[in-house]
Amino acid sequence: MPPLRSSSRSSRAASLASFDATLASAKRTMLLSEIVRLAIDSFLLSKLRFALTALGMVIGSASIIFVVTIGLTGKQYILGLLESIGTNMVYVEYSGGATGSVNNFQSDYLNRDDERAVREQVPAVQYSSPMLEMHDRIAIRGTEKELLVLGVSPQYQLVRNLKVPNGRFFDDEDESSHTKVAVVTEIFAQQLYGSDDAAINQTFSLSGIPFTIVGVFKESVDTFGQSEIADQTILIPYSVGRYFSGTDNVKQIFFTIRDRSDVDQAAHKIEEVVHSRHQKNSAYRTTTMTEMLSVAATIADALTVILLLVALVTLAVGGVGIMNIMLATVRSRIREIGIRKALGATAREIKLQFLIEAVFISLSGGLIGCIVGLALPVSLRLFTSYAVPVDPWSVVAALGTSTAVGVLFGTLPANRAAQLDPVESLKYE
Repeated sequence: MPPLRSSSRSSRAASLASFDATLASAKRTMLLSEIVRLAIDSFLLSKLRFALTALGMVIGSASIIFVVTIGLTGKQYILGLLESIGTNMVYVEYSGGATGSVNNFQSDYLNRDDERAVREQVPAVQYSSPMLEMHDRIAIRGTEKELLVLGVSPQYQLVRNLKVPNGRFFDDEDESSHTKVAVVTEIFAQQLYGSDDAAINQTFSLSGIPFTIVGVFKESVDTFGQSEIADQTILIPYSVGRYFSGTDNVKQIFFTIRDRSDVDQAAHKIEEVVHSRHQKNSAYRTTTMTEMLSVAATIADALTVILLLVALVTLAVGGVGIMNIMLATVRSRIREIGIRKALGATAREIKLQFLIEAVFISLSGGLIGCIVGLALPVSLRLFTSYAVPVDPWSVVAALGTSTAVGVLFGTLPANRAAQLDPVESLKYE
């Protein structure tokens, strides 16, 4: 029998402990709901004051979303421009080294056979074109100007993603028959003949040899002279250009890779094939658009971070405003605090009350700021053809930062309210 009595006592003790825990949890829930209700009542009693205080948070939160949207839009635009040049493009060029003795120095340039070898040994290559570079002079409206003449294959148009708004690009037949045809830039056509249309089928001379213009071309995106194509550029078939240079050497060889995911691996393989065909001390360099895309993306992200820091300054200013208004609120409610403490409210409860009020103000401003910040980009997506990127994480960042600002700048006023002496508070007028 004694063991049964002991078991019964243990059961009653466990039941009482469980009841106490449930009661404590209910009290905490009631306490929290009461504090939230007091914060809302306080807000409703001074709507204008709290609304003006939350304005800084509205501006700061909206700024975060605007900055992220602008940064993503700029990044998307820049990457789009680079992709128009050809993200799958790889080009290789001679960068130094030589063959022979000191007295018989010979540069080990690339040649057309290197292009053929790469096409045979690197299956990922889809298109390719060698490039010869020459220079000549021609009179344009009474002024002599220097021309950049590039000898390329018909696939150069595909590799460089060139547009031909007027006429045509020379083809394989022109290449094999050594036809004296040329494709010129829009600027060259307009300066020499007045318009793109007027330039078609016109004849001009390079080193005394007549060429017929069959087309006018332009780059998919303006590279502002940073590519191999200048304003005054003429493209002629490689088979014709090699007679001007008198050699099979080429300055660069361009390749297009079938799949973007294979670009880096293919570039490495291309460099290996080229090195295997030349002297060991000759240096060759491959360049891909992947590198440029990576650099552009990094720069865009860095600018976005800098602008975000500026937006965070705005939030910090809003936080200072919240702290000031909460300090003023504590001062105006000292007697109320004294009464609550006299009725049994603890310092922790008083602190929590004012901290929740500060968070309520900052989070309310953050929510309104998110709505304002999302209004413009979402409207552009819905009512225009612009696919403005909207990052959901920017909303999370704005709300999270607003909450953090409320906690950070509301702690001082809340501590001051919690530390007030109840007796002195009741005497306060």
